[in-house]
Amino acid sequence: MTFTAIDFETATAYHPCSVGIVTVENGVIVDEYVTLIKPPKNEYNPYTIAVHGIYPRDTVNAKTFAQVYPEIKKRLQNRKIVAHNESFDRNVLAKSMALYGLDYEELNIGSRWECTVKIYKAKGLKPAKLSDCCREMNIKLNHHEALSDARACAKLYLLR
Repeated sequence: MTFTAIDFETATAYHPCSVGIVTVENGVIVDEYVTLIKPPKNEYNPYTIAVHGIYPRDTVNAKTFAQVYPEIKKRLQNRKIVAHNESFDRNVLAKSMALYGLDYEELNIGSRWECTVKIYKAKGLKPAKLSDCCREMNIKLNHHEALSDARACAKLYLLR
């Protein structure tokens, strides 16, 4: 069980304001990474602020996606990637990379990732939101905090 779990929180559409990444080697969490990300023009949708509680004041001095990308790449390249609702996080990554002229293909992580939503729906858990899955599997969660969400996703994947 060697993989990397990732979770993005977004400011608007696909523009991330935070990322959490959890690296698992042989079933053991060996690395955790979290950082705030300054979205373009530091603009936020009020709805997303209400979801995750990250405000423009929190990211005004944060690094841009392009500046944190080397840390992201280091943790994702050539790995099996897992996310809860993988299409959302995969699109955030791919579209952010495209915005900054970064080549998604060089990550060598595939066009589809492992998805804990799909896994737990297939097991009969409905709804299969992260909070529901964590409650069912007795996993601690500070929902919509990127590192907590990524860690919970990793634990869900380990328990599948």
